[in-house]
Order: sequence, then structure tokens, then C-alpha cells
Amino acid sequence: MTATLIPPATAQAHRDPNVLRWLGAYTASMLGDSVYYLALSWAAVQAGTPAQAGLVMSASAVPRAVLMLGGGVIADRLGPRRVVIGSDAVRCGAVLAVAALLFVTSPGLWPLALLAVVFGAVDAVFLPAVGALPARITGKDQLARVQGMRGLAIRCASVVGAPLGGLGVALGGAPAAFALAGALIAVSVPLLVSVRVRDLPQDGTPRAARTPWSDLAEGLRYVRRHPVLGPLMLAIALGDLGFVGPLNVGLTLLADRRGWGASGMGWVLAGFGAGAGAASLLLTVRGRLPRAGLVAGYAIIAGSVAIGALAHVPALPAAVGTAAVVGLLTGLSGAMCGALLQTQADPAYLGRVTSVSSLVSLGLTPLSMPFAAAAIGAWGLGPVFAVSAAVCGLGGVVALAVPGLRRAELPG
Repeated sequence: MTATLIPPATAQAHRDPNVLRWLGAYTASMLGDSVYYLALSWAAVQAGTPAQAGLVMSASAVPRAVLMLGGGVIADRLGPRRVVIGSDAVRCGAVLAVAALLFVTSPGLWPLALLAVVFGAVDAVFLPAVGALPARITGKDQLARVQGMRGLAIRCASVVGAPLGGLGVALGGAPAAFALAGALIAVSVPLLVSVRVRDLPQDGTPRAARTPWSDLAEGLRYVRRHPVLGPLMLAIALGDLGFVGPLNVGLTLLADRRGWGASGMGWVLAGFGAGAGAASLLLTVRGRLPRAGLVAGYAIIAGSVAIGALAHVPALPAAVGTAAVVGLLTGLSGAMCGALLQTQADPAYLGRVTSVSSLVSLGLTPLSMPFAAAAIGAWGLGPVFAVSAAVCGLGGVVALAVPGLRRAELPG
């Protein structure tokens, strides 16, 4: 598929039709993902035991983690637009095939597990390509704003996707929900086809002369030696490692022990989502914040303090407010880190750079959740939240301690 090339972008991202087509495609794809995960969990629970359903839901994690770095190589070699289009087409086809199968028979858990594995393998290619695509559709001075727009799309998908999936299940069970997920993902494909991308300058080395392994090794060396990207990856890893346990497993146990119930946990999550959405909206409107590295470091540290405080809040309204602060600060730091990653990396390496950050955030840090649950059972909520907050805060310390990252700026 030949890309349509564009000259350097001059329009602000939120007014650029090309960027808005990409945003519409990304939003539709994320909505489809939200509906898909709800449909998968519902179908798995209906077809097997809770333990079996848990295995089905986690089946995508292994191929996603194992193949993620290779996905970054593919994104850089083939071009992110082509890879994203192909990934969405494969995901759409797989989901619709399972929907059709469930309409005509009750095949049990195997098709669901296979679908989860396919999704995980495709995600390993899709996520690095999604991260590399914005740099090819707009100018560097607009990449921070695009990060804010992307964050708003993710929040929209998380808020709207679950009710849509529930509506699909209510109207026609898991087959209807899977069909709805496939239809939403399908919407993204023609929009992506219409997105125009910028070509990259050639580095003088014929692509045929490079192997995928050499490309991967080169990408990892590039990240390790870069004065901003190397420490940025460490800051992201520590921040996510300290964040994932408390805000996933820890929050569920906190709501149970405080007697807030599922509705109370929903309110706390809503507070977090509102704060994170506000951070994305701020970046979308402002376009950039000065002294981005410094802002990211202080936001990570302040967010870690709020995470630690969440375990000691006795009343639900205060917990909702604290979660909103956590969402605002972690959303701001996450957007700053994402924008710095986008603007500091050479576009030719962005697929591989994004694959490293995605591997850390989506492949490795979720493995901390079982350990967080076991630690809470052994030592209680307060100590585990405190240790998690300290680990998260170390990410901010790294951002402030490394001169290259601390002084990093977003293009104006």
C-alpha cells in the first residue's frame, strides 16, 4: 500500500483535517477494543468457570509481551500507517469471525482463547505503530497537542465503550457485542486509508541490507545511548510499576474493606478518569507546557504522594477527590512523558522506541498485580500503597536527577 505524502504540517493539530481523521480512526478502534474486552469477559464467564475465564482474559498478555519489540521493528520497516491499517483489519476480521461462530453454535472456550491470543499478537504490532504514526502526520510542535487528543480519545472510549458493550450483550448476548466491536474497529480502516503521511529521509543504508535483528539491536542501542530517551524509559517504568498495583488490585480491595462496594469503586474510578481527562484537555488546548521534563518529574512525585494517601482516606467523597488528583497528576506526567518520547525520538526509530515503552507499560508492569495482591494480604493496604508510592516517586526522582531529561523541552 503506497502512502500519500504530505508537506510539513502548518495547521494546529486540533484544526487539521488529516489529524482529525486519524483521531476519529483511533477513537473508533479504542471503542471497539472496549466493547471487545467486555464481550470476551462475558462470553468466557458464560462458557466456563471463573478461573477458566481469567485464563482466557489473560491469554493475550504473553504474545503481546513476547512480540512487542519485534512489532516496533515491523512498524519502522513497513511504515506505521500500513501496519495500523493491517492490524485493525485483522482484528476486525477475527472478532467478526468469532461473532458469527457464536451466532450459530456454542463452541466453548477454545475460540475465545484463540481470539485473545490473536489480539495479543496483533497488539504487539499495533501499539508501536500507533505510537509512531503521529510524527508522520503533523509537525513536531503539534505532537504534545496530539498526545492530549489521544488521551481524550482513550478516556472517551473507556467511558462510552463499557455501556455500549453492555447494550450489545443486553440486546443479543455475546455474539451481538462481538459484532458491535468488529463494526467499530471496521470504521477505523477507511479513515486510516484516507490519512496522509509524511515520508522520512533515507539514512543511506539500503533496507534490504539490514536484518530485523540488526534493526532491533540498533533501536535498543539508540534508546540506551540517547540522553533523554534512556532515562525517560526508566522514569516511565518506575512510575508505571508503582501505579499499576494500587490502582488496579489495591483499589478493589480498598473499596471492599471500606465498605464502599462496587458502586463506590466506580465513583473512585470516575474521579480518576475525570482528573486524567482534565490533564489531556489541558494539553490539547495549550499545545505545550514549558519545561516539560521538570513538569513531568514534579508531577510524578506529587502523584506518588497522592497514591500513598489514597490508602488512608476513610470517606468515599475524599477518596473520589484524591483519585481525581491522582488522575490529574499521573495524566499530566504521562502526557508529558509521551510527548517527550514523540518529540525527542528520530521518527525513523519511533516504532522501536514506542515498543520499548509499551513493553514496559503494558507487557511487564501488569505482572506486578499478583504480587501486589499477595503483599496486601500479608501486610495490609497501607504498607503496600506506601511502597508502591515510593517506587512511583523514584520515577520522578530520575526525571529530576538526569540533566538531559530535566531540561528537556517540547518544541514551540
